[in-house]
Amino acid sequence: MEYTLMHKDLPVAELEISEYSGQIDKIEAVHAPSHLPLGTTISSGKEKGRVERGLLNDWWRGRSIPASRAGIDSALQNIGVSTPALLLEKCYGLSLSDHYWICPKGSGLRWENVNFFTNGFSKDMGEILFGREPDDPSRVSLMSPDNTSDGWLRKKWIVADGKRVLMKGGSGDYSQEPYNEVIASEIMRRLDINHVPYTLMTENGKPYCLCETFATPKIELIPAICVIESMKKSNRDSAFAHLLRCCDELGIPGVERAIGKMLTVDCIIANEDRHYGNFGFVRNSETLEWLGFAPVYDSGTSLWYSTARIGRSVESRPFKKSHAEQMALVTDLKWFNFDALKGIDDAVRDILSGSDDIDASRCDAIAKSVLERAWQIEQR
Repeated sequence: MEYTLMHKDLPVAELEISEYSGQIDKIEAVHAPSHLPLGTTISSGKEKGRVERGLLNDWWRGRSIPASRAGIDSALQNIGVSTPALLLEKCYGLSLSDHYWICPKGSGLRWENVNFFTNGFSKDMGEILFGREPDDPSRVSLMSPDNTSDGWLRKKWIVADGKRVLMKGGSGDYSQEPYNEVIASEIMRRLDINHVPYTLMTENGKPYCLCETFATPKIELIPAICVIESMKKSNRDSAFAHLLRCCDELGIPGVERAIGKMLTVDCIIANEDRHYGNFGFVRNSETLEWLGFAPVYDSGTSLWYSTARIGRSVESRPFKKSHAEQMALVTDLKWFNFDALKGIDDAVRDILSGSDDIDASRCDAIAKSVLERAWQIEQR
């Protein structure tokens, strides 16, 4: 199948995509090299700047639902699709995070007519991912941003009061992740950290958190994984130094302080899964102007979400294996205001008390641990 890779209405490259595997088989031509997805070009040597098919395929596959997503196997079976990668073509690769998509050759489609920011989208895939079997698979519409949603937890996009809202569930015995997102939001609100606000809801007796997309028809998210792959890493640089070097080279402002704030919150909530795919940077997709660090989001895999051993040390990501080591990277804590967190333990108890799966003793242990970890940062 022949497509044009588009950045909004700008043709970027001509592609051939296999109808059997969903992978990019050939790059026919490049029209706008500066608008190629970041991290898909060779970063050093004589061929520096040339788009590389393997890298572009990595980026393309990274847009699809991961194989680890809860319920994905049964969902694919219900719609007769063999792999998540094949879902990308069903929605032209469109997402609610950035402005890339693929336009079928000769179709005449335009961004304004297909993007999910200003146009409606099908609820079918979201409902199927939540376990509903379609009455008639042949009538299912796969024109949905659910085909390009990342992460392993059950989730779907909905429209509420005209806003594009992500609805995400929990896991395990405690289904704690939705509550953790709200707790992290409250901590960041008190500390005046730019973040994505989360709220809680229940559906069919299960807890979910809701958050509105912070991308807009003009502003897009570029994940950190794309930024670090934009330059070859020097053996002299640590992972953290490499990211800062990449940001400096690209001209992204205010990065080190913003990352320090994110790592501080991750330490307070004992976040176990701050990987390069769930933080990033925002830019104007038309001018390619970098606006800075994205609002902090996706903090649910925290607060000992899967264990009864509250307060124990957990491994951290992405720069160091312990939160203490990561906090050593934070050289500026002048912004940290412990007084703003007074009473945060009561707020944690209040939020967790809404769960039927988390008892009072667990609530209390988590609340005390949050306050204690914040106090330890105050004592630095």
